[in-house]
Amino acid sequence: MRAALIEAPGKVTVTTVPDPKPGPREVVVDVSACGLCGTDLHILQGEFAPTLPIVPGHEFAGEIVETGSEVTELAVGDRVAVDPSLYCHECRYCRIGHNNLCDRWAAIGVSVSGGAAEYALAPVANCVRLPDHVDVRDAALIEPLSCAVRGYDVLGSRLGAEVLIYGSGTMGLMMLELAKRTGATSVDMLDVNPERLSTAERLGCSRAAASADELDRPRGWDVVIDATGNQAAIQDGLGRVAKAGTFLQFGVSDYATRATIEPYRIYNQEITITGSMAVLHSYERAAGLFAAGVLDPEIFISHRLPLEQYPQALDQFRSGQGRKIVVEP
Repeated sequence: MRAALIEAPGKVTVTTVPDPKPGPREVVVDVSACGLCGTDLHILQGEFAPTLPIVPGHEFAGEIVETGSEVTELAVGDRVAVDPSLYCHECRYCRIGHNNLCDRWAAIGVSVSGGAAEYALAPVANCVRLPDHVDVRDAALIEPLSCAVRGYDVLGSRLGAEVLIYGSGTMGLMMLELAKRTGATSVDMLDVNPERLSTAERLGCSRAAASADELDRPRGWDVVIDATGNQAAIQDGLGRVAKAGTFLQFGVSDYATRATIEPYRIYNQEITITGSMAVLHSYERAAGLFAAGVLDPEIFISHRLPLEQYPQALDQFRSGQGRKIVVEP
């Protein structure tokens, strides 16, 4: 089969690799669409994946074309979205319900071959059957949405919160859509890319600006979310949290990124600083939200490219062009 292959740091090609064969509790998915995200860039940089080469792609959906000998829940022809998370279910963190912090954490498309290919393997337990009205090519959006759902689980957002989000890329826009549905009084969006800000306005944000200095809220915001991973945005955001407010680190930073905090201010103003890592008991709920229309795929997916253009798609994503970019094998 044809697949994208990250061979070494900085080197990605599209080549031929062996077809996958399912184990007893696995299925083979004919991939309809696979989304790109910042994690793919980190893998390309030599981070995250323990070994290279690897077929990337952790945001994907498709149709089952083969099932393992012990699979009874799904059948050939079923259309599914795939949760990429792979946990050991044995370590302390798995046992206390924090599987996303698993000591042996792994993921399809990160540590084992993923969906940037014609076919992909998935454990049956990771597959969510799609209702008939959902276009399987759009369902690659479910995985990033499940990360956003996890973010709001961490926030435990209260009604009437004033929210500030740094970054109006795919993830920032998803956080905007969820904020609107979790009772936020206002949701302000920041981005230096005018095209992305215009999308945030189209989706109904309260205000859109290139800098928080342009927005009149001297007391700060109840909830500040970084969806960029950018050091300057993070540092600025930490200073924009209102008393008794919360800062959520949602964007993925490079390992070397550093920011400065003010311990006395955190103490004196009862500020919470927290993070949200990937998916945790949120994929099924994200699939339900997606089926209910929480996202408009025509807005969120800006580019659909053939698998053979995967290297170019990565370059385009890195440059900040568009919103969600998917390849369609």
